[in-house]
Amino acid sequence: MNSVKAIIPFKKKGAKTRLRTFLTEAEREELAMRMLKDVLVALSESKIEEVEIITTCSKEELLNELKLELRNLKLSVRVDEKGLNEVLNEVIQNEKDPRLIIMADIPLVTPESINGLIGYDADVVIAPGRKGGTNALFMRKPCEFVVSYYGVSYLEHIETAKRRNLSYIVHDSFFISADIDEDDDLMELLIHGRYFSAEYLRMIGVFIQVDKKSKLRARVDRQKLKIL
Repeated sequence: MNSVKAIIPFKKKGAKTRLRTFLTEAEREELAMRMLKDVLVALSESKIEEVEIITTCSKEELLNELKLELRNLKLSVRVDEKGLNEVLNEVIQNEKDPRLIIMADIPLVTPESINGLIGYDADVVIAPGRKGGTNALFMRKPCEFVVSYYGVSYLEHIETAKRRNLSYIVHDSFFISADIDEDDDLMELLIHGRYFSAEYLRMIGVFIQVDKKSKLRARVDRQKLKIL
């Protein structure tokens, strides 16, 4: 197989609005950046050799904030104001080599789960999120596919593969499925996360509170005084 290039759509400004009752705008933006770092580190330790980040941030600002040493990973940034579907379909429409579209908000992703995803022989490999989205999408011949995110994109991508007579497989991975969108999702990050984003939540005083009576009910909470 030809080397696989990964594409990561990334939004910082106004990121993660569904967490607004729990985190401030500045905290949400910082969390988004740290989740991106977690994804990049996992990619750098996988078989992926090249990554392009598609963002509305300025290239200099993004690279400045990342400040990552990524071994064996060629990193580029494309600044584009278009909508997600429009820009991604523009990027893949002429691509004949394998491409992996992977979301920036799956900080639990591991090199092993990425390698498993790109290791199938199918034309299309879909890794769903827990609520019907598509957290990672591998296309052996991207020019033959059309992406359609938003809504239940997982089902939409399966239907697209069928319509285009492309073989497909669903990649079942907890670590890829755990996207961080809502307050309850932070619990998974605090339990399983070991790197940038989980460390940041702990630093600003986000923790898991367990009901001592049932020992089963748990929720995310914050210290009254944030640690700055």
